[in-house]
Amino acid sequence: MDKLVDKKLSTKDYVVVASMLFGLFFGAGNLIFPLHLGQLAGGNWVPAALGFLVTAVVLPLLSVLAVSAMHAEGVYDIGRPLGKWFAVLFMVLIHLTIGPLFGTPRTATVSFTTGIAPMLPQNLQTVGLLIFSALFFGAAFLLSYKEQNIASAVGKALNPLFLVLLFFVFFFGFTHSMGAAGSQAATTGYHTVGAGFFNGFLQGYNTMDALAGLAFGVTVVTAVRGLGLHRQSAVSAVTAKAGVLATSMIGLVYLFLIVLGAKSLANFKVSAEGGTAFNQIVTYYFGTAGHALLATLLTVTCLTTAVGLVAAFAQDFHKHFPMLSYVQWLVLMSFASFLTANFGLATIIAWSTPMLMFLYPFAMVLILLSVTGNLFHHDPVVYGFVVGFTTLPALFDMVASFPAVVSQSGFGLALTHFRDAYLPFASLGMGWVVPAVVGLALGLGVHVYRQRAASSAVESN
Repeated sequence: MDKLVDKKLSTKDYVVVASMLFGLFFGAGNLIFPLHLGQLAGGNWVPAALGFLVTAVVLPLLSVLAVSAMHAEGVYDIGRPLGKWFAVLFMVLIHLTIGPLFGTPRTATVSFTTGIAPMLPQNLQTVGLLIFSALFFGAAFLLSYKEQNIASAVGKALNPLFLVLLFFVFFFGFTHSMGAAGSQAATTGYHTVGAGFFNGFLQGYNTMDALAGLAFGVTVVTAVRGLGLHRQSAVSAVTAKAGVLATSMIGLVYLFLIVLGAKSLANFKVSAEGGTAFNQIVTYYFGTAGHALLATLLTVTCLTTAVGLVAAFAQDFHKHFPMLSYVQWLVLMSFASFLTANFGLATIIAWSTPMLMFLYPFAMVLILLSVTGNLFHHDPVVYGFVVGFTTLPALFDMVASFPAVVSQSGFGLALTHFRDAYLPFASLGMGWVVPAVVGLALGLGVHVYRQRAASSAVESN
């Protein structure tokens, strides 16, 4: 019976869980994409930041709340109202995207490309990436080998170290400012408030955090239970509170990074990506020592996210495909991520964007349906209409986002022209919104009709 009594958590326990969530969320893209957004938006950084915070902070928070509200233990449970086949398919697509195909390899390639590669001669770049990625994913495997130790490894060690290092960058960036953020020129696409907001909104997709928040559910639940909680309601409450604290911290860091990126335009041109911008900034403030600081900073934060991603993949896949153990799935995930990482950062980013444009609309509608589901008793009919009406626009957005070999083909151009002609907000990458709202209205209409029909049948009997 003692095992059924929940331990009363201390403030320190909540901080450790929140720190773990921060570390799991805050990885490669979270550091470089907001910095690059600040450079793109320049003086118009405020609306861009607001749009970015919606998809990079509010949506991940809602994903954590969705896990809590559904009493879920993983991404599978979020898709479960649509049936087992959909839940399994959604889980596999999410884990492959944030896992061995794109998200997890990116944690190693960003660390190497931005922090290590500038210190190596050109002829050693390929070998350097091979060796670095092998060591990186070897470390991720060892840190996630024992599931119950993940909270301690990330929440108590790696994440605090990362925050201390990042504080030094912010301290110098704001006490020895390069220039005023508000006076810098904005690039095309960020000149108006509306355009800045929507482009910032889409840039938030690149963090992958809404998808990661769903996948991390099983890792967070395992860690919370390791603190001595057993009742599902208690686990959900702690997960929600820690999620609010963690995403609030992340939002604050994003704002600092966006402003720092805008300030950097006083000395540097807009970079091709945020990794280059970060390298320029730390070199400006710390000279050659900046490379070492940057390499350490990126490796630590990316390693925390890699630990969470490989663990979540192994936990979910072992649960639903138990023919392999947790450790065996962990080995496969780590090795596959190592292989993909060696294709290089540019290739990974180019091919991840279409998948994100396809999956994010589904993730957003499922998160919102999960959070508000008690209002319609999580009726599968409502889920079906919303997801069904979201599917075609999401496919259009995916085709339009592929590299030129697909998007600029006759087929790709025809679909894009059709999308832009008939779907409102399609040119902003938001063509799925109106169809999803229509699906929601129809689904709720059918739900209410069936409820009333059932009540009438009961009363007539």
